[in-house]
Amino acid sequence: MSVFRIGQGFDIHPFSQDPERPLVIGGEILPGPGLDGHSDADLLAHAIADALLGAAGLEDIGHYFPDTEPSTLNANSLEILEKVVEFIKKDGWEICNVDCSVILEKPKLQPYKKGIQERMSNILNAPVTVKGRRAEGLGFVGKGEGAACLVVALISKYE
Repeated sequence: MSVFRIGQGFDIHPFSQDPERPLVIGGEILPGPGLDGHSDADLLAHAIADALLGAAGLEDIGHYFPDTEPSTLNANSLEILEKVVEFIKKDGWEICNVDCSVILEKPKLQPYKKGIQERMSNILNAPVTVKGRRAEGLGFVGKGEGAACLVVALISKYE
């Protein structure tokens, strides 16, 4: 019998004051100020990782990749995501699909969505949908002070 589990992931980061820091979303470098964080602050990769870990009943991303660890300083979040995929596959889980909403005022995500979706799908070996949303001027994200991401992941295994 197949067992299905759903996981939810969330991440949020303020924009960095460092003008040299790139804006990385789904491994894609976008125009504009980068997000502040210990790693490369790729909030899409982080939220996907948390959704997958939660669905598999494992600890959250901070447990495996703490922001107090020097080895994760400026780390490539796609490599972190690849390790998370290994963790859950080791437990026999397969990824069915992942649905993501990236919330930021600018830049618009539309010109980058296809590349981001393909990259994430290749890493996960599963369909990934990425949607760009705006906060319409509301709150921290709506005022252009940062970005957020919500993710839902479905995984399964045969028992």
